[in-house]
Amino acid sequence: MKNILRFDNVTHIYHTARGEVIAAKNLTFSVDEGEFVAIIGPSGCGKTTLLSLAAGLLKPSAGTIERQGSYGYMLQKDELFSWRTIEKNIFLPLEIRKQNTPENRERAIGLAKKYGLEDFLKSYPSQLSGGMRQRAALIRTLATDPDVLLLDEPFSALDYQTRLNVCEDVANIIRGEGKTALLITHDISEAISLADRVLVLTARPARVSHAHTLDFGDIPPLKRREQSNFSGWFEQLWRELNV
Repeated sequence: MKNILRFDNVTHIYHTARGEVIAAKNLTFSVDEGEFVAIIGPSGCGKTTLLSLAAGLLKPSAGTIERQGSYGYMLQKDELFSWRTIEKNIFLPLEIRKQNTPENRERAIGLAKKYGLEDFLKSYPSQLSGGMRQRAALIRTLATDPDVLLLDEPFSALDYQTRLNVCEDVANIIRGEGKTALLITHDISEAISLADRVLVLTARPARVSHAHTLDFGDIPPLKRREQSNFSGWFEQLWRELNV
Protein backbone atom coordinates (compact mmCIF):
# COMPACT_ATOMS: atom_id res chain seq x y z
CA MET A 1 0.00 0.00 0.00
CA LYS A 2 1.23 3.52 -0.71
CA ASN A 3 1.71 6.34 1.77
CA ILE A 4 -1.05 8.92 1.52
CA LEU A 5 0.47 11.04 4.32
CA ARG A 6 4.06 11.17 5.50
CA PHE A 7 5.84 13.27 8.12
CA ASP A 8 9.63 13.22 7.76
CA ASN A 9 11.61 14.75 10.67
CA VAL A 10 8.98 17.45 11.15
CA THR A 11 9.63 20.18 13.71
CA HIS A 12 7.10 22.88 14.48
CA ILE A 13 7.84 25.96 16.60
CA TYR A 14 5.32 28.50 17.84
CA HIS A 15 6.62 32.02 18.40
CA THR A 16 5.00 33.76 21.36
CA ALA A 17 5.60 36.92 23.39
CA ARG A 18 7.45 34.76 25.92
CA GLY A 19 9.67 33.12 23.32
CA GLU A 20 9.64 29.93 21.29
CA VAL A 21 7.51 26.87 22.06
CA ILE A 22 8.60 23.69 20.31
CA ALA A 23 5.39 21.71 19.72
CA ALA A 24 6.94 18.88 17.69
CA LYS A 25 10.54 17.85 17.04
CA ASN A 26 11.84 15.34 14.49
CA LEU A 27 8.36 13.85 14.16
CA THR A 28 8.31 10.98 11.67
CA PHE A 29 5.43 8.68 10.74
CA SER A 30 3.30 7.71 7.75
CA VAL A 31 -0.29 6.70 7.02
CA ASP A 32 -1.07 4.25 4.23
CA GLU A 33 -4.01 4.54 1.90
CA GLY A 34 -7.06 2.87 3.45
CA GLU A 35 -5.61 2.79 6.96
CA PHE A 36 -7.25 3.96 10.16
CA VAL A 37 -4.49 5.34 12.39
CA ALA A 38 -5.06 6.66 15.92
CA ILE A 39 -2.62 8.96 17.71
CA ILE A 40 -2.54 9.21 21.51
CA GLY A 41 -0.27 11.21 23.76
CA PRO A 42 -0.04 13.13 27.04
CA SER A 43 -2.23 16.20 27.49
CA GLY A 44 -0.65 19.24 25.82
CA CYS A 45 1.83 17.23 23.79
CA GLY A 46 0.81 18.75 20.45
CA LYS A 47 -1.73 16.30 19.05
CA THR A 48 -3.95 18.99 17.56
CA THR A 49 -0.90 20.78 16.14
CA LEU A 50 -0.03 17.54 14.37
CA LEU A 51 -3.50 17.39 12.84
CA SER A 52 -3.29 21.02 11.71
CA LEU A 53 0.04 20.23 10.04
CA ALA A 54 -1.49 17.21 8.33
CA ALA A 55 -4.38 19.35 7.07
CA GLY A 56 -1.99 21.96 5.66
CA LEU A 57 -3.33 24.62 8.04
CA LEU A 58 0.19 25.02 9.48
CA LYS A 59 3.54 24.81 7.75
CA PRO A 60 6.35 22.92 9.52
CA SER A 61 9.32 24.90 10.81
CA ALA A 62 11.60 22.12 9.58
CA GLY A 63 11.24 18.76 7.86
CA THR A 64 8.77 17.77 5.16
CA ILE A 65 5.16 16.64 4.97
CA GLU A 66 4.01 14.72 1.90
CA ARG A 67 0.26 14.75 1.34
CA GLN A 68 -1.62 12.85 -1.34
CA GLY A 69 -5.27 13.28 -2.25
CA SER A 70 -7.88 15.55 -0.66
CA TYR A 71 -8.53 16.04 3.05
CA GLY A 72 -11.61 16.53 5.23
CA TYR A 73 -11.42 17.78 8.84
CA MET A 74 -13.90 16.75 11.55
CA LEU A 75 -13.79 18.86 14.72
CA GLN A 76 -14.39 18.02 18.38
CA LYS A 77 -17.87 19.58 18.27
CA ASP A 78 -20.29 19.10 15.40
CA GLU A 79 -20.39 22.89 14.68
CA LEU A 80 -23.66 22.52 12.78
CA PHE A 81 -25.30 25.87 12.03
CA SER A 82 -28.49 26.10 14.10
CA TRP A 83 -30.39 28.12 11.48
CA ARG A 84 -29.78 25.63 8.68
CA THR A 85 -31.52 22.29 8.26
CA ILE A 86 -29.42 19.13 8.38
CA GLU A 87 -29.64 18.97 4.59
CA LYS A 88 -28.38 22.54 4.25
CA ASN A 89 -25.60 21.88 6.76
CA ILE A 90 -24.47 18.88 4.74
CA PHE A 91 -24.40 21.02 1.58
CA LEU A 92 -22.25 23.72 3.22
CA PRO A 93 -18.82 22.37 2.14
CA LEU A 94 -20.10 22.08 -1.42
CA GLU A 95 -21.14 25.73 -1.33
CA ILE A 96 -17.81 26.88 0.12
CA ARG A 97 -15.80 24.96 -2.46
CA LYS A 98 -18.11 25.99 -5.29
CA GLN A 99 -18.98 22.35 -5.93
CA ASN A 100 -22.69 22.70 -5.22
CA THR A 101 -23.82 20.82 -8.32
CA PRO A 102 -26.93 18.63 -8.56
CA GLU A 103 -24.68 15.56 -8.85
CA ASN A 104 -22.73 16.40 -5.69
CA ARG A 105 -25.88 17.25 -3.74
CA GLU A 106 -27.42 13.95 -4.84
CA ARG A 107 -24.33 12.07 -3.67
CA ALA A 108 -24.36 13.84 -0.28
CA ILE A 109 -28.05 13.11 0.24
CA GLY A 110 -27.41 9.51 -0.76
CA LEU A 111 -24.82 9.23 2.04
CA ALA A 112 -27.24 10.77 4.54
CA LYS A 113 -29.95 8.28 3.58
CA LYS A 114 -27.51 5.35 3.56
CA TYR A 115 -26.40 6.10 7.12
CA GLY A 116 -29.70 6.77 8.82
CA LEU A 117 -30.38 10.48 8.37
CA GLU A 118 -33.12 10.27 5.73
CA ASP A 119 -35.89 11.20 8.18
CA PHE A 120 -33.95 14.15 9.61
CA LEU A 121 -32.83 16.06 6.52
CA LYS A 122 -35.45 18.78 6.98
CA SER A 123 -34.88 18.96 10.75
CA TYR A 124 -32.71 21.50 12.54
CA PRO A 125 -29.71 20.54 14.69
CA SER A 126 -31.56 21.33 17.92
CA GLN A 127 -34.06 18.60 17.06
CA LEU A 128 -31.39 15.87 16.89
CA SER A 129 -29.55 13.96 19.62
CA GLY A 130 -25.83 14.51 20.12
CA GLY A 131 -25.04 11.25 18.38
CA MET A 132 -27.19 12.07 15.36
CA ARG A 133 -25.63 15.53 15.13
CA GLN A 134 -22.15 14.01 15.08
CA ARG A 135 -23.22 11.59 12.38
CA ALA A 136 -24.52 14.55 10.36
CA ALA A 137 -21.18 16.31 10.88
CA LEU A 138 -19.36 13.29 9.46
CA ILE A 139 -21.66 13.16 6.42
CA ARG A 140 -20.98 16.89 5.93
CA THR A 141 -17.23 16.16 6.01
CA LEU A 142 -17.73 13.39 3.45
CA ALA A 143 -19.84 15.58 1.15
CA THR A 144 -16.82 16.70 -0.89
CA ASP A 145 -15.58 13.08 -1.12
CA PRO A 146 -12.19 13.57 0.61
CA ASP A 147 -9.59 10.81 0.43
CA VAL A 148 -8.41 11.33 4.02
CA LEU A 149 -10.44 12.17 7.13
CA LEU A 150 -8.70 14.03 9.96
CA LEU A 151 -10.62 13.46 13.20
CA ASP A 152 -9.87 15.77 16.13
CA GLU A 153 -11.31 14.01 19.21
CA PRO A 154 -14.73 13.91 17.51
CA PHE A 155 -16.46 12.05 20.36
CA SER A 156 -15.12 13.99 23.35
CA ALA A 157 -18.26 16.13 23.78
CA LEU A 158 -20.56 13.08 24.01
CA ASP A 159 -21.61 11.11 27.07
CA TYR A 160 -20.07 7.66 27.46
CA GLN A 161 -22.96 5.56 26.12
CA THR A 162 -23.51 7.85 23.14
CA ARG A 163 -19.78 7.86 22.45
CA LEU A 164 -19.73 4.06 22.17
CA ASN A 165 -22.60 4.07 19.69
CA VAL A 166 -21.20 6.95 17.63
CA CYS A 167 -17.77 5.26 17.48
CA GLU A 168 -19.50 2.26 15.95
CA ASP A 169 -21.35 4.47 13.46
CA VAL A 170 -18.24 6.41 12.46
CA ALA A 171 -16.16 3.28 12.01
CA ASN A 172 -18.84 1.71 9.81
CA ILE A 173 -19.15 4.83 7.68
CA ILE A 174 -15.40 5.39 7.24
CA ARG A 175 -14.69 1.76 6.40
CA GLY A 176 -17.83 1.47 4.31
CA GLU A 177 -16.76 4.43 2.18
CA GLY A 178 -13.17 3.15 1.91
CA LYS A 179 -11.61 6.26 3.47
CA THR A 180 -8.24 6.75 5.13
CA ALA A 181 -8.52 8.18 8.65
CA LEU A 182 -6.18 9.82 11.14
CA LEU A 183 -7.74 10.11 14.61
CA ILE A 184 -6.43 12.23 17.47
CA THR A 185 -7.77 11.06 20.83
CA HIS A 186 -6.94 11.10 24.54
CA ASP A 187 -9.02 7.94 25.06
CA ILE A 188 -6.90 4.75 24.93
CA SER A 189 -9.93 2.44 24.68
CA GLU A 190 -11.27 4.49 21.78
CA ALA A 191 -7.97 4.23 19.92
CA ILE A 192 -7.83 0.46 20.39
CA SER A 193 -11.45 -0.08 19.37
CA LEU A 194 -11.20 1.96 16.15
CA ALA A 195 -7.71 1.84 14.68
CA ASP A 196 -5.57 -0.45 12.58
CA ARG A 197 -2.48 1.16 14.10
CA VAL A 198 -1.86 3.26 17.20
CA LEU A 199 0.98 5.79 17.45
CA VAL A 200 2.07 6.97 20.91
CA LEU A 201 3.52 10.47 21.25
CA THR A 202 5.94 11.72 23.87
CA ALA A 203 5.33 14.82 25.97
CA ARG A 204 6.02 18.10 24.18
CA PRO A 205 7.91 18.43 21.93
CA ALA A 206 6.00 15.58 20.32
CA ARG A 207 7.68 12.68 18.60
CA VAL A 208 6.53 9.10 18.05
CA SER A 209 7.79 6.92 20.90
CA HIS A 210 5.93 3.72 19.98
CA ALA A 211 3.94 2.41 17.00
CA HIS A 212 1.67 -0.63 17.19
CA THR A 213 -0.24 -2.62 14.60
CA LEU A 214 -3.35 -4.00 16.30
CA ASP A 215 -4.44 -7.59 15.73
CA PHE A 216 -8.24 -7.33 15.67
CA GLY A 217 -8.77 -7.49 11.92
CA ASP A 218 -12.23 -6.36 10.79
CA ILE A 219 -13.89 -6.77 14.20
CA PRO A 220 -16.11 -3.69 14.85
CA PRO A 221 -15.40 -1.34 17.79
CA LEU A 222 -17.88 -2.70 20.35
CA LYS A 223 -16.87 -6.29 19.66
CA ARG A 224 -13.20 -5.39 20.00
CA ARG A 225 -13.85 -4.29 23.56
CA GLU A 226 -15.04 -7.84 24.33
CA GLN A 227 -11.89 -9.53 23.01
CA SER A 228 -9.44 -11.14 25.46
CA ASN A 229 -6.47 -9.13 24.11
CA PHE A 230 -8.18 -5.75 24.53
CA SER A 231 -7.09 -5.31 28.14
CA GLY A 232 -3.53 -6.29 27.26
CA TRP A 233 -3.34 -3.56 24.62
CA PHE A 234 -4.84 -1.07 27.07
CA GLU A 235 -2.26 -1.86 29.76
CA GLN A 236 0.63 -1.61 27.31
CA LEU A 237 -0.48 1.74 25.88
CA TRP A 238 -1.19 3.07 29.39
CA ARG A 239 2.38 2.21 30.46
CA GLU A 240 3.84 3.85 27.36
CA LEU A 241 1.87 7.03 28.01
CA ASN A 242 2.97 7.22 31.61
CA VAL A 243 6.71 6.51 31.49
